[in-house]
Amino acid sequence: METATLLKSLNIMSVRDLHLQNKRVLVRADFNVPLDDQGVIGDDSRIRATLPTIDFIRKAEARLILCSHLGRPKGKKGPKYSLEPVARRLAELLDCEVMVPDDCIGDAAIHLIANQRPGQIVLLENLRYHDGEEANSEDFARKLADLCDVYICDAFGCVHRAHASVSALPKMVPVRGAGLLLEKELEVLGKLMSSPEAPYVALLGGAKVSDKIEVIESLLPLVHGLVIGGAMAYTFLTAQGFDMGKSLVEKDHLGLAKHLLGRCDEKGLPVLLPVDHIVVKEIKADAPFTIKKNGELEPDDIAVDIGPETIKLFENLLAGTHPSLPQPPRTVLWNGPMGIFEMDAFANGTMAVAQAVAHSTAYSVVGGGDSVAAVQKAGVTPMIRHISTGGGASLEYLSGLPMPGVQALRGGRR
Repeated sequence: METATLLKSLNIMSVRDLHLQNKRVLVRADFNVPLDDQGVIGDDSRIRATLPTIDFIRKAEARLILCSHLGRPKGKKGPKYSLEPVARRLAELLDCEVMVPDDCIGDAAIHLIANQRPGQIVLLENLRYHDGEEANSEDFARKLADLCDVYICDAFGCVHRAHASVSALPKMVPVRGAGLLLEKELEVLGKLMSSPEAPYVALLGGAKVSDKIEVIESLLPLVHGLVIGGAMAYTFLTAQGFDMGKSLVEKDHLGLAKHLLGRCDEKGLPVLLPVDHIVVKEIKADAPFTIKKNGELEPDDIAVDIGPETIKLFENLLAGTHPSLPQPPRTVLWNGPMGIFEMDAFANGTMAVAQAVAHSTAYSVVGGGDSVAAVQKAGVTPMIRHISTGGGASLEYLSGLPMPGVQALRGGRR
């Protein structure tokens, strides 16, 4: 489904559809970037992801106002959570002046916007300096609405939250729509849910089955192969009768794991689980490790990564040389690491999967903060067809759960 058609089906305007010239255009971006103690940005990819929308609005000769949250200041102002470093980076990338009032609402913001000159950008200070943001306060949203004529949401990573700037605010601004980043995310993830090119394989990792229940249920009717790694695999393996020692197992979800495996068996859907593991006695970066197969783990063993046989198994599936899928997949979704990849000693499985996904001939989609970090660490980012900017948002969208920030954009006018 083409983007324009998709948004039309959702009754959502695109930024492309709106009259912006000389209008005050407020863009809700996701500039929640990592900062070190000196305020240096560790990864500016979220800033760069919004540049196409920013450039489009600037070329339309609008008065551009940006807003975002940063970190968890819990309603209190503090230099640690200021968006000033983001403003400096934006100024560098755009070669223009980016001004930051000392608050996102109130006299300072009103004055700065009223005196905004052509070419200048206003970046409102951290939205979460006010409790009203996370409380979805209509009063707080109204003060933001008073600052603009047009509202654009480009913060896909936030649309699953019922927060004021993504939920209450857009309903108060009749002229509203989706930015180019949000538009692209909805297009790609929408296609994964409606018309993915077959065969379609999903690789799911991470710590907990409970975090992925809805997405697994949503994927079952769509995928032709399911790969499960990371600590969540240990719950499935325990459900199959294997003793996983002291590995992370959600014992209260064993019944669910059995149920999901049963449903896959009924559908004839191949499910690949790890067959061997990197095992330690304690989780430390320099801990000695061994490789053990299913059924070999001792009571004090902790699995921390997939083993070499499992890596080969997963690689074969992605290459189309596994008996259960004797042709290369045409669509691949990856969400969640295969082990404790933050520690280099236990990152081999995740790095191998990142390489396999990148070199696959499939249309590859990577979602989730850890998975995105993994492809960056593996140096294969340019080879992934789509990297989602929203971890929790992409999972919830794929699960079919309501997205307050998307629903709030519906019914806008030009």
